[in-house]
Amino acid sequence: MTRPGLVSTRTTSRSSAPRRTLLRRAGTAAASGLLALTVLGSAPAGAPAYAAEVGARRSPIVDGGVVVTPGNFTGYGFDQCLAPDSRAMRTWWNNSPFSAVGIYISGKSRACRNQPNLSKEWVLQQATLGWRLLPITLGPQASCQPRFPRYSDDVRINPKPGKKKDYHKALKMGRAEAETTVADALALGIAEGSTLWYDLEGFDASNTDCRESALSFLSGWTQKLHRLGYVSGVYSSASSGIKALDDARIERPDRFVLPDAIWIARWDGKANTDTTYIRDDGWRPGGRMKQYRGGHDETWGGVRINIDSNFLDLGRGTTARAEKDRCGGTRINWQDYPLLRPPRTKKNGQEVVPDPALVTTLQCLLREKKYFDGDLTGEYGTRTLKATRAWQADHKMPEKNLWSRQHWMSLLSAGSKPILKYGSSGDAVRRLQRALNAASPKATLVVTGVYGPGVEPAVKDWQERIGMEASGVVNKRVWRKLRKGLRS
Repeated sequence: MTRPGLVSTRTTSRSSAPRRTLLRRAGTAAASGLLALTVLGSAPAGAPAYAAEVGARRSPIVDGGVVVTPGNFTGYGFDQCLAPDSRAMRTWWNNSPFSAVGIYISGKSRACRNQPNLSKEWVLQQATLGWRLLPITLGPQASCQPRFPRYSDDVRINPKPGKKKDYHKALKMGRAEAETTVADALALGIAEGSTLWYDLEGFDASNTDCRESALSFLSGWTQKLHRLGYVSGVYSSASSGIKALDDARIERPDRFVLPDAIWIARWDGKANTDTTYIRDDGWRPGGRMKQYRGGHDETWGGVRINIDSNFLDLGRGTTARAEKDRCGGTRINWQDYPLLRPPRTKKNGQEVVPDPALVTTLQCLLREKKYFDGDLTGEYGTRTLKATRAWQADHKMPEKNLWSRQHWMSLLSAGSKPILKYGSSGDAVRRLQRALNAASPKATLVVTGVYGPGVEPAVKDWQERIGMEASGVVNKRVWRKLRKGLRS
């Protein structure tokens, strides 16, 4: 996870401030508009009890403050040694599939101790934009990790078991590192209730003292974070740190205080939270994320960044509120929006009329846009034709008595133009799903309001068919093409 970066002689100072001092700092920050209220939710099954206090929904900014907890979310994230500048972050928000970003905020073992872009203003800007921030600490590492310490003022986790064989020195180190991290988080305006992640790089888990001291360190880290009002997350290799935590969860459930969430390093190229190194029930549902690809360059919107790729599945995952009734309960959601035409009589004398339910949907949508003021009769007659032709004219389409897929796309996608990507939810996603169903009879999306695994390939397929980059991201440019009804 760590990559070389800019390193300065300035180091993160270690603080032994008691809780009252840290909370006094928090009060000062709150008075200056930097803190948020903690959003409460329910713990994922099988997770530590403290996870009941993890923010259950993403609400990072309350009264001008920031609680950076991922909340209920399923989607993509990236991490990078050096926090990108705000311009790059905005470009990637608008063009990349990522919604979460890992940032190194603390720890003497960080490759990027000097973070010129990282400030409380930066944190607030990114949270306001929509980024789910993942604050990372890379401090003392396992005693048998050969690549550390990095610097002369860097230390490893103390591996001595002590007289009671409880590795109390490592435990105290973990508590101290948590205090330092909280102080650094507060300086960035990262409020109580936020999830803070400890980066424990891979180590030889067969080395007993190395493994047990590392577990004790992480136990102290989690204990202190809980006392200071924060949520504990741990990043580590699937085969060492994560496996050791999971083994402790099953074999010695009362020995260590376990983290509320785990971040699995497993570069298998699979965007999920699975790994064969641990049991399926560990930190599930809602307590896992996975780094599935290591360092590589990606370019979005012309901005190139070297990143690790991650997949998050936290809390209840991405959910959407139920949609309000439309036009007195008229059905709006269909898996296909076919051509509508006025009633006609075939040569054999058979009368063909459009589906009244679909016509009622059309009348409802046109009424909401103030193009139709009649009763919802389901009849494709004079008043409905007048409304459809008015819509076509206003949207620079040839006026016809036919209502085609192009017209459906234009009407169904009309509205605001938010950035949508894997993990987005809400009424805008419903508009997207409907427009895609109109674009292709093969889409057959269930309109849920959640941008998930079924929506992404449909977006990419449509983007490819109209000659766009198949990013899966719906930005203003994409909305414009949807509203034009482009299909190929």
